[in-house]
Amino acid sequence: MQKITTFLWFDNQAEEAASFYTSLFADSRIVEVQRRGDGEPAMMVTFELAGQRFLALNGGPTYRFTEAVSLYVDCETQEEVDELWARLTEGGEDSQCGWLKDRWGLSWQIIPRRLSELLTHPDPATAQRAAQAMMGMQKIDIKALEQAAGV
Repeated sequence: MQKITTFLWFDNQAEEAASFYTSLFADSRIVEVQRRGDGEPAMMVTFELAGQRFLALNGGPTYRFTEAVSLYVDCETQEEVDELWARLTEGGEDSQCGWLKDRWGLSWQIIPRRLSELLTHPDPATAQRAAQAMMGMQKIDIKALEQAAGV
């Protein structure tokens, strides 16, 4: 078991959210659902996303998610970015620079690996052009980044 696990507080949608999230990533699963009694809604859901463990609590409406915490997803291809963006923004909302909020208000960063490569390019002018292009995007577009960076 991993030593540190991300804990997510939901109003009453922990099981629904965990089921949705596990449908998005390979090597993901619901590990355990704790209920207060037979037939009762979940109290706590333990799940894994791409092998990373999370806990989700149905804790009521006391606390809400903010952008101060987000889940960062390292994407290998534009297709992966596009698919995750489309599925996670269903009922949620776009933001900028690869950030979005899902239907439960949890913030995600859907970032192609190529962005990091361009932002750390050995030529500072290339990196600056990539950064400027990123600032004008909601969903990150790899081809547009490369064109703007001049690579």
